[in-house]
Amino acid sequence: MAAAIQNRIRVVVVDDSALIRNLLTAIINEAPDMEVVATASDPIIARERIRETNPDVVTLDVEMPRMDGLEFLRRLMRLKPTPVLMISSLTESGSETTLIALELGAVDFVHKPSEDVSRRMQEYAEEIREKLRVVAGARLRQPMRFKQPPPPPAPARSGPLLFRQNAVIFVGASTGGTEAIKDFLMGMPANCPPILIVQHMPEHFTFTFAARLNNLCPMQVKEAQDGEQVRSGMAYIAPGNWHMRVCPGGPTGYQIALDQGDQVNRHRPAVDPLFDSAAQHLRKSAIGVILTGMGRDGADGMLRMRNAGAVTFGQDEASCVVYGMPREAFKAGGVTHVYPLGQLASRVVECLQNHAERAST
Repeated sequence: MAAAIQNRIRVVVVDDSALIRNLLTAIINEAPDMEVVATASDPIIARERIRETNPDVVTLDVEMPRMDGLEFLRRLMRLKPTPVLMISSLTESGSETTLIALELGAVDFVHKPSEDVSRRMQEYAEEIREKLRVVAGARLRQPMRFKQPPPPPAPARSGPLLFRQNAVIFVGASTGGTEAIKDFLMGMPANCPPILIVQHMPEHFTFTFAARLNNLCPMQVKEAQDGEQVRSGMAYIAPGNWHMRVCPGGPTGYQIALDQGDQVNRHRPAVDPLFDSAAQHLRKSAIGVILTGMGRDGADGMLRMRNAGAVTFGQDEASCVVYGMPREAFKAGGVTHVYPLGQLASRVVECLQNHAERAST
């Protein structure tokens, strides 16, 4: 019994609401493999509780007295890097704050309901416990300002970048994916082929995520709309609560189709519907990329892409926050090439250029 208790995931809950602290404590302590070892109503108390208990995971609210949650997270990741699960509100301002927290080093987030809190928190109970397990085992990456400078880019080829005709790039990600997608897109040229992206993320968050990427990345990034044409120099983020597929149509050859069908692999949007549409309609013209994330969403779809003739890439274990989706895609036989996150964009570009050069000779 003592060994079982010793192996529990140890959690510190930080929230200024006594109701939320009590609800989270009850939800966490219901699981046999985790326990709340301390709670704190503000970051100053949290700092002492974390020092005393050395937890495996911290749950963290943002709006708290005495110190902003983001400033506390910034200091925590600098002085005592600890896996953090953010407790976020489903609002536009909440989504912006959450994305900043993920940039600062938080691993993942869950929703804090604004109404009927006790009942709604219970609806999220299993999701909270599952995410705590994943966050506890996640590989912490270096947050923004503590990252090592990126390696110098490879020497550019002379002349304009030529890409495989009618190529479309398909990307799937989950836990840790917001930063991985940003890194991947920042390594792609402005005139890249169209990029369609599914990141497991709820409504409100995807619009904010796309807007933040659009301010950082070489290409234009936007939340996808049903029926819009797929164009080069564009990256499209699947909107929260909508599956995204590609289908033939329009003057550019392909367009986006959105639907609210049943969840796939417990997600909407899910990666498999996007990858399945790539296998069906793009075949050899598709490039697949699967990034960090828990679960196996995208594994079957990537295998279908590869069987249809697509070239597929998986992020390697060492650079993943959570090596779940890429591992499952590799185990299923769907991944053609495995590279660290920092090399994926350049390898995809090389693949597209090589195809273009062979086609022109």
